[in-house]
Amino acid sequence: MVLALDTCLFACSAAVVRDGELLARRIDPMARGHQERLAPLVQEVMSQAGLAFEALDRIGVTVGPGSFTGLRVGLAFAKGLSAALSIPAVGVGSLEALAQPFPGRVLAALDAKRGQVYLQAFEDGTAVSAPDALPLETAAARVAEFAPQVMVGTGAPLLAEVRPAARIEPLDHTDPAAVAALAAARAPVPPRPLYLRAPDAKLPGGRSLVP
Repeated sequence: MVLALDTCLFACSAAVVRDGELLARRIDPMARGHQERLAPLVQEVMSQAGLAFEALDRIGVTVGPGSFTGLRVGLAFAKGLSAALSIPAVGVGSLEALAQPFPGRVLAALDAKRGQVYLQAFEDGTAVSAPDALPLETAAARVAEFAPQVMVGTGAPLLAEVRPAARIEPLDHTDPAAVAALAAARAPVPPRPLYLRAPDAKLPGGRSLVP
C-alpha cells in the first residue's frame, strides 16, 4: 500500500494505491500554500480509501526539480510520517513522474525561468538521460536529436516549434498515481531533494538557501 505525495509543482496532491489499484486521489491546484494544505489533504485521501495510516507499506514523494519551498514541504512530511509509521519513504523525480503515463519516446520539460528548462528524456518508461537544467538553446538541440513523440510539462510549449510532430502536454503538476507506481517499483532508498541549480532567493550576504 503506497501513499504518494507531490508538492513540487503547481498542485498539492496525494494518492493511495494498492497493488496498482488506485483507491483514492486528490489534486488541488495551487502555486503556494502547500504546507498548510498537505496534512488535511492526506487525511482526506486516507479517509476516502477507508484506511488507517497503519495499513501503509511505503510513502512515495516527489523530490524535484520544482519549487524549492514546495519540495521541502513534501519531503519533510514524508520523512516525518515514515519515521512515525516505521515504513520507508521513497523519492521520485518530478520529471519521471510527468513522463510515466506516456509510452514511447517522451521528453519531460519544466520551465525553470531565467531562459532555462529542466529536461529529461525517457523511452518506454526508462530514463535515457539524467535530469538537467539547460539553456533553451541547448534544450532545443536535445529535442532535435532525441525526436520525442510526446513532450510533457510546463517547458514543453517552449520547445514545441523544434518538434512540430510531437504531442504537447503542458502539464503543471504530476499525477500522484504515477508517483505511487514509480515509488512501488524501486528500492526503498531515503529521498533526497533534486535541485539541479541553486535557488533564486538568497540569504543575507548572498548565501544560498540550499545547504
